[in-house]
Amino acid sequence: MRATVFHPRLAALFREHLGQDVFRLEPDTVGVAGHDVADRILAARRATETERPTFKPLHGRSISRSEASSVMRTIGGDVREALKRTRPRPEDVDLSGSWPLRGHLFLRDLILGRDPYRLRILMSRNLELTPKLTWTVIAAGAALPGRVGRRNAPLTAIAGLTADATGYQERRYAMGMYRRAAAPVCFTVSTLVTNALWLGSPFAPETPNRHVLYEAMRLLPPSWNILRNASPEFAAIDGRIEAGDDVLLLPLLAHRDPKLWKEPDEFRPERWENLDPDTAPGYLPFGHASERCWGRHMVMPLAELLLDLIRGSGLEVAPGQSSAKVPLVGLLGVEDVRLTKVRRAAA
Repeated sequence: MRATVFHPRLAALFREHLGQDVFRLEPDTVGVAGHDVADRILAARRATETERPTFKPLHGRSISRSEASSVMRTIGGDVREALKRTRPRPEDVDLSGSWPLRGHLFLRDLILGRDPYRLRILMSRNLELTPKLTWTVIAAGAALPGRVGRRNAPLTAIAGLTADATGYQERRYAMGMYRRAAAPVCFTVSTLVTNALWLGSPFAPETPNRHVLYEAMRLLPPSWNILRNASPEFAAIDGRIEAGDDVLLLPLLAHRDPKLWKEPDEFRPERWENLDPDTAPGYLPFGHASERCWGRHMVMPLAELLLDLIRGSGLEVAPGQSSAKVPLVGLLGVEDVRLTKVRRAAA
């Protein structure tokens, strides 16, 4: 039996608010976990530029939706090219070790391995420690003389945007966009697969990878909260929300609401045989129907690839590991899950 140990503040949310629909978290913040209220709040207006998780203003410069869409199409093309290189499925990949770090490094090298070091270093998980560290590394890379990447050398399309930038300010902005677009793909996929492995491996041979991932996102949604700043539309939706209240929507709670899910705390990938993830009430792993995450079409194929490689190689969570911690960070997931090849006696 594996124990998932949540950070005390996350554990308090389960303990104090599971099953509630609207509740006060702070004097100026209301939590929402009820799917009906959440649906109406998210449909009331689109996210503002400061509420968007990936494309907030960069160095004080607004990122338009058209620019954000173009950047996502660019990294999406790089992901598709990377997936082509895995057909047929490679047989010599060693994915044992500590996850999600091992999966993150594999994805970084698969998608961005051709890019110069000053760009690939922006994929380091250590840069998540503080935003100041991230921007220090970006500033240092932008200040280096010369073009980013050798002329006519192969680069990913997302790196090409940086290579074409002229001058320090434009290069710094382009490198920031490289980090904003590419890093979340590697972070999210490696975290999602780690969560799935921790919650359910070894998996029944007949269980589709997609069902495993849907269920992992239900119990440990990588995007576990959605912030909406105070807005007059929200007070009109529910009287418990005051005009000056920010709203924190909590898929973390909605995904375990006993009113919505049978055996809500159990890992049951088979439930997705009869459920549609796009219409299941309260299920928001990729956001609301009015504004789905642009990256979902990259996340799922990459996550399925990793699960294919792991299941095909006989790797499982190390039998001696009985607990894993879930820290309080923006991307929800268990840390330091050890994968190893487990030898099983013949039947």
